[in-house]
Amino acid sequence: MHLIAYLKTGPTANHPGGWRHPEAALHDIFAPERYEHIARVLEDACFDACFFADLLGLSDIHGGSLDANLRRGGQISYLDPMTVLPVMGRVTRHLGLGATLSTTFLHPYHLARSLASLDLLTGGRAAWNIVTSATDLEARNFGVAGIPPKAERYDRADEVLQACTALWECWDPDPFVMDREAGVFIDPAKVRHANFEGRWVSTRGPLSIPRTPQGRPVFLQAGASDRGRDFAARWAEAVFCTPHGLADGIAFRRDIHARMQAQERSPEACRVLPGIAVVVGETPSIAQEKAAYLQSLIEPEAQTMLHSALLGADLARHRTAEAVTAAQGNQGIAGSQDRVLAVMRQDNISFAEAAARPRNLLVGTAQQIADEMEAWFTGGACDGFVVFPTVFPRMFEEFGRLVVPELQRRGLFRTAYAGRTLRENLAAS
Repeated sequence: MHLIAYLKTGPTANHPGGWRHPEAALHDIFAPERYEHIARVLEDACFDACFFADLLGLSDIHGGSLDANLRRGGQISYLDPMTVLPVMGRVTRHLGLGATLSTTFLHPYHLARSLASLDLLTGGRAAWNIVTSATDLEARNFGVAGIPPKAERYDRADEVLQACTALWECWDPDPFVMDREAGVFIDPAKVRHANFEGRWVSTRGPLSIPRTPQGRPVFLQAGASDRGRDFAARWAEAVFCTPHGLADGIAFRRDIHARMQAQERSPEACRVLPGIAVVVGETPSIAQEKAAYLQSLIEPEAQTMLHSALLGADLARHRTAEAVTAAQGNQGIAGSQDRVLAVMRQDNISFAEAAARPRNLLVGTAQQIADEMEAWFTGGACDGFVVFPTVFPRMFEEFGRLVVPELQRRGLFRTAYAGRTLRENLAAS
């Protein structure tokens, strides 16, 4: 199976109480050593890659202000991931390094140049978590009144990726002559313009950067809507998803594979990776006690605030599914809304009650956690997992020390990297 770590350049990532744990690292958020350490931990555990989730602003959806997000230690991304990843690349040799970058607000030339730079500097380990963005607050930060409709955002994203691909292909392999005597540094015949013209974006090119070890970064994507799945089927090499249970996971993976085949892509070209967060203990009772304490650290407002941001509607005001849908406009992440609705239906509770519930944790000994991961993997629900932290960095340290060896003992996970680039490692079986 394949493992990718979900990170943020902030105090917490998806678990709204994790930052309050006494073992959570808080005071080194702006220190390079924080990111060097987690990079080493993940590479020692043979993770395929990590990626940083990101938001181009501070969420003010819940309560109509910044107050809750700031006060409750919200899902804030302080640093630009593209400034952190090279720091991590310097202390690792194999770990893939991904950034979340928006096709709605960033121009193809900027995207292509930044990602090519990262791929060159890391020897072929760059990944792009492709998002179209989903909030009006991000739009306003870029001088736009509101986020465009989802279909339009994905149509633009298709063009942005076409334009980026054209830019990455402007250089032939081996263009450098470096002949001092002849005075020729680069063969001009091996560099050309992109001349991409689309409805939404255009770019002349060429890039100022030669072809990189991977040719282009590995494409990650997390769209759960119908249009998002079509986009994933066309472009993604790994899909991050949040299915509600094993059966849902199997259905999602089959759907992605069917859409890929319709686009004449092999299902083997894309890894489907559900998100999990684990609490591991030496015994079942220790694990349950650790999980209970962790969940007790969640302030109710912090949990509701998290869902307000994900759904694109203020849950302090809108309490039903119908009210949320009416308030969203073009905002919101479809996968998050689907998950809340699934909890509501399964447990026969209100939408507001379901939105107030923390996301499920995978709790148990290393053997119990590996049992569950193996059941999903061998049952056809996934090709591996995106692992997001509870207590940072302790959870990843424990996962690497306890769970990974158990997966390796069962022959489910690598004991060493086989490939030279991230794409080669992600393709390995």
